[in-house]
Amino acid sequence: MDVFKIILQVLLGLTSLLLILLVLLHKGRGGGMSDMFGGGMTSNLNASGVAERNLNRLTIGMGLVWGAIVIALGLIMRFSAES
Repeated sequence: MDVFKIILQVLLGLTSLLLILLVLLHKGRGGGMSDMFGGGMTSNLNASGVAERNLNRLTIGMGLVWGAIVIALGLIMRFSAES
């Protein structure tokens, strides 16, 4: 069980770094803090191209994998502590 936990921890680290990279690859939409208070109006809220849509899909998929690994690690740590 310890080997499986180590493998999941390594996968969590790799997917975390990849998820950060994928989020940073997205095109910025808006002016930051000024948009939060109504200073800027952005009309282009949809993904503009095929590459952006594929990047969105890849980011969502990687986020789901990351979440599944976090849940699996949590379950392993919870049930290994009780036994």
